[in-house]
Amino acid sequence: MNQDELKALVGRAAIEYVTPGSIVGVGTGSTANCFIDELAKIKDRIAGAVSSSAKSTERLRAHGITVLDSASVERLPIYVDGADEIDHRGHMIKGGGAALTREKIVADLADRFICIADESKLVDVLGKFPLPVEIIPMAAAQLIRRFAAMGGTARLREGVVTDNGQAILDVTGLSITDPLASEAEINQWPGVVTVGIFARHKAQVCLLGTSAGVKTLTF
Repeated sequence: MNQDELKALVGRAAIEYVTPGSIVGVGTGSTANCFIDELAKIKDRIAGAVSSSAKSTERLRAHGITVLDSASVERLPIYVDGADEIDHRGHMIKGGGAALTREKIVADLADRFICIADESKLVDVLGKFPLPVEIIPMAAAQLIRRFAAMGGTARLREGVVTDNGQAILDVTGLSITDPLASEAEINQWPGVVTVGIFARHKAQVCLLGTSAGVKTLTF
């Protein structure tokens, strides 16, 4: 199977985790889109969705799925989203689609994070994929210097403005051996809105698309 077929496979598998009558947290990106398309097939059996981006909201509504504001929801049974990288403890790098802040907000509402990904996303150590960081633009230069002091190379993602009106730095050259500590440190830097390390909001389940089918990892 090619990568698109693997994404479709895990999108279908995630439907098994949807509780009838519930509100579902929905992520952003090509793999999350596969889940949205599958969710549309059971839209009459759910109460609606909370979306992590304008693009996902548009896709959900195009399928006739009710999208609720996150402020109107106290808890979600599950949040289903992809990852740019996931390690063997469920820690992730996310933000390739520039929706990391809203993804983290919706994930915080959920009892369980269900990560859907193809097998290429599973890594021993996070950091090969450029780490996205949503920032306030006026802090860009000083944050680039901060990452340089850590051994990373940070570059502004050209032409990208997030749904929150902010900018994205992509940082290469990092080996994130302690995701919880790195997430906590970087989030404290003035000008950082959200770092794309999902360690505090890690996955509890990863549905991994492989050539042999869906492999379920639990953390």
